[in-house]
Amino acid sequence: MWNRHVETFLGCDSEYAAADIVLLGAAFDATTSYRPGTRFASRVMRAESYGLETYSPYLDRDLSELAVFDAGDPELPFGEPAHALALLEEKIKTILADEKLPVMLGGEHLVTLAAVRAVTARYPDLHIIHLDAHADLRDDYLGAKLSHACVLRRCWDLLGDGRIFQFGIRSGDQSEFIWGAQHVWTHRFDLDGLQEKLEQLCGMPLYFTLDLDVLDPSVFPGTGTPEPGGISFQELLAGVHALRGHRIVGCDICELSPPYDPSGISTAAADKILRELLLTIG
Repeated sequence: MWNRHVETFLGCDSEYAAADIVLLGAAFDATTSYRPGTRFASRVMRAESYGLETYSPYLDRDLSELAVFDAGDPELPFGEPAHALALLEEKIKTILADEKLPVMLGGEHLVTLAAVRAVTARYPDLHIIHLDAHADLRDDYLGAKLSHACVLRRCWDLLGDGRIFQFGIRSGDQSEFIWGAQHVWTHRFDLDGLQEKLEQLCGMPLYFTLDLDVLDPSVFPGTGTPEPGGISFQELLAGVHALRGHRIVGCDICELSPPYDPSGISTAAADKILRELLLTIG
């Protein structure tokens, strides 16, 4: 039996049985390669969400129209990536078995692998829409196969060629781009063509993974691996809204690191994007 988290994200206070969407925190950043801190993101996002309204003037919809359950953050073993992923995978499998849509709040980007494993088991023809500054296609990072720098490569291990679509990519090892050109679809630097790609995938089950460092650090400084040259908040908002009407079967938002943004503007941006994502897919 699932119990509602004591402190929920804004407007996400339905009971589990009545919910169509389930928020799940993934407070894990043990493989972060530069600046840790994303383990605090989901809790800070909940606490700061009350600075927003539940109403979206962009979509003319309100979170009160949705039935969203906030399951909080399961306790994860900090130094055991494989075990942490297995625990998250089982949680998400339960959500899917109960015919609910999982929305995960990272945490580092490696946690996406847990969700993709669970969702692929239910939807074998899954495709991934990936927004990020980094390709995340390394086969290993310093010998580790389970790393946030390898997460889309591990997802490719599950899905194979032609089922991962990346946008906003502007950083990575040269070998990632060489390998990726043969195995995934990548659009560099911005989100141009996202709407057209979604139309081509119409009717297919889609997993949406958003690494918030796709935003320019002038807009979003609170991340462990800031990468200049990113997109604007308005561009990301349009990209999220483009998901409306498509068959989203799971999604996540990752890589907010609150310790690197004392002003709180990054958390405010993450919260607003989460509100818009929920209203888009709900």
